[in-house]
Amino acid sequence: MATLVDTYEQQYAVLTAEITGKIGQLPSTTPGDRKSLVSELDRQLEEAHELMEQMELEVREVDASQRPRLRTRVDSYQAELRRLKQDFQNACSMSYIDGLGDGTEELFINDGLSIKEEQRQRLLNNSERLERTGNQLLTGYRTVIETEEVGTQVLQDLAIQRETIQRARSRLRETDADLGRSSRLMSGMLFRSMQQRFILIGVSVVIGVVIIWCIYWAFSKT
Repeated sequence: MATLVDTYEQQYAVLTAEITGKIGQLPSTTPGDRKSLVSELDRQLEEAHELMEQMELEVREVDASQRPRLRTRVDSYQAELRRLKQDFQNACSMSYIDGLGDGTEELFINDGLSIKEEQRQRLLNNSERLERTGNQLLTGYRTVIETEEVGTQVLQDLAIQRETIQRARSRLRETDADLGRSSRLMSGMLFRSMQQRFILIGVSVVIGVVIIWCIYWAFSKT
């Protein structure tokens, strides 16, 4: 934003320098050249006014930390533009007084009225155009804000879902580890159970053999 304001400031400086020079030439121009010079100054003053409007819009969009400095500069440009308009009106009045008696005063008055009416109409059209542009910019700004809010909410939802997935993955790893430990424990218990069974079978066989041997020995003595 600040770069765009700087561009407008450069354009405004060049334009006001041209306006100042032409206002200085206005009292000394011939009646034939006066009309075209007045029209040119009127157009350039209108262009300077439009630049001021653009700078006003840009200043509203800059960061709060930069706004006071730019606001001061724009206020000084507005004061300068008002001074130039006043100088233009004074120069027109002086040109009119200098032209009295040469038969051109009536033409100049009519031209002045026509220029003022045309200027008024252009200012009204520009005001309507700037209002429409401002409304469009405001609508676009609101759309951007809403889009940013939706994007922020989507990112937050994605972050929450990511955390949920990571927690679920951690729980799956823990469950898998628990299942592995349980499987190893069950295998150990099964192995010990079979081991004890084999020992019991062996002891039973030994006891049976001893009993049979004792019975055989007892009968053999008889």
